[in-house]
Amino acid sequence: MSQTMTFGGLLEEVEKLPLEEQDMFKEILSKRLMERRRNQLFDEIQKARAEYSAGECYPVSVNDLMDEIVK
Repeated sequence: MSQTMTFGGLLEEVEKLPLEEQDMFKEILSKRLMERRRNQLFDEIQKARAEYSAGECYPVSVNDLMDEIVK
C-alpha cells in the first residue's frame, strides 16, 4: 500500500534527521533535480531537432523574429 506524504509532512520528517543526513538528503535531491532538468533539456532539444528536420521551423534573424512579434 502506497502512502502519500504532504510537502509539509516531508519537511517535518527531514527536520527529524540528524544534520549530516539532512545534508546528504539535500545533496542527493540537488543531484536528482539537476539530472531531471538535464533530461528535460535533452528531450526539448530532440523535439526541436525533429521539428527542424520536418520543416516545421526554420532559423530566423533577430530582426525577423522581432518583426513577427510586433505584428
